[in-house]
Amino acid sequence: MSHTLRVGHIDLSFHDAAAREVEGILCVHGHRIERSAAPHEEMFQRMARGEIDMLVSAWLPASHGAYLAPFEREVTKITVLYEPYCIWGVPDYVPEDEVAQVADLLKPPALDRMERLIQGINPGAGISRFSKAIVEQYGLDHAGYEFRTGTEEDCFGRFIQAVDGKRWVVVPLWHPQWLHNRYRIRALTEPKGLLGGQDKATLIVRKEAEARIVPDALAALAALHLGNRRVSALDDQLRQASVASAA
Repeated sequence: MSHTLRVGHIDLSFHDAAAREVEGILCVHGHRIERSAAPHEEMFQRMARGEIDMLVSAWLPASHGAYLAPFEREVTKITVLYEPYCIWGVPDYVPEDEVAQVADLLKPPALDRMERLIQGINPGAGISRFSKAIVEQYGLDHAGYEFRTGTEEDCFGRFIQAVDGKRWVVVPLWHPQWLHNRYRIRALTEPKGLLGGQDKATLIVRKEAEARIVPDALAALAALHLGNRRVSALDDQLRQASVASAA
C-alpha cells in the first residue's frame, strides 16, 4: 500500500507549477498527496519541524542555503529540477546602449526617465535580500531609488502597467518565471555579484520519509529535470488557468 506524502512548496506560482509535476509522478505511482504552501522561511521551518515530507524546491546554495543549513543532514537531495538565477531586468524597449548595467541607473538618461520604485515580492525571497544589497552598495538610494517588498501581484502588476505605458522600470525578477514567457526582459549586468549567481533548484525529502516512497517513484523523480524554459511555460499556464477559473 502506498503512503500519503506531505509535499510543500514556497507560495509563489512557479514553485506551485514545479510542485504539480513532482506530485503527478508520485500520484502515478500510487501515492496520495497532501499539498501545502507557505512563504520561504516558513516552509523551510515546517520541513525542519517534520511537518512536511518533501519540499519543491530549495534553491541552493545562494538563495535558500541559509534556510536549509540547520537541518541539511536530515534531508536527501533527490534531483535538480532547473537552474534558477536572479536578475534586475528592464523591458527590451529601454535602449541597451543607454542602460546596460546597474551603475547606468545613476547616469542620464536613466536618471531622467527610470521610475525610482523597484517593487519586489516578499522579504524572505533571495531576490529581495539581493535587491536591498544592490540599492545600498551602488548608492542608488542617494539618487532616490527605493526597493520595496510586497506581493507577487504588486511586483508583476507594476511591471505590466509600466510596459503598457512604455515607461522605464526596473523589475527584480528571476528565471524561471511566467513573465519571461510573455515579455522580453533584458537583465542588467551586475558586476559586484550581489544577485547570488546561478542556483540549483533541488527537490529535497526528509530521510525518514524517503523510505516510504515506492522505488519506481523515487527513480522517476531522480530522473526528472524540467529546465528553466519549461517551468516558465508551466507557470504561465497555471496563471492563465487561475485567471480563467476566477472569471
